Amino acid sequence: MAEKTLDCLGEACPVPLIRTQRALADLAVGDVLVVQIDHSCAMKNIPEWAEKSGHDYEIQEVDDGQWEIAIEKAS
Repeated sequence: MAEKTLDCLGEACPVPLIRTQRALADLAVGDVLVVQIDHSCAMKNIPEWAEKSGHDYEIQEVDDGQWEIAIEKAS
């Protein structure tokens, strides 16, 4: 299992979601993508997309207004 970090700090929607989708497509099943975000819209869109796509995810607030979403690729 590999882990990759995607820095989307300072980027507004829909850029973080698009970058997340592209980065996850390049990973193998079981790999984890850690997406760093600081935009509340992405905080809503990325987890919704991950859930609809069948991926497991965890959200951690690492600073005030800054989050990391760890997405495990399901398929």
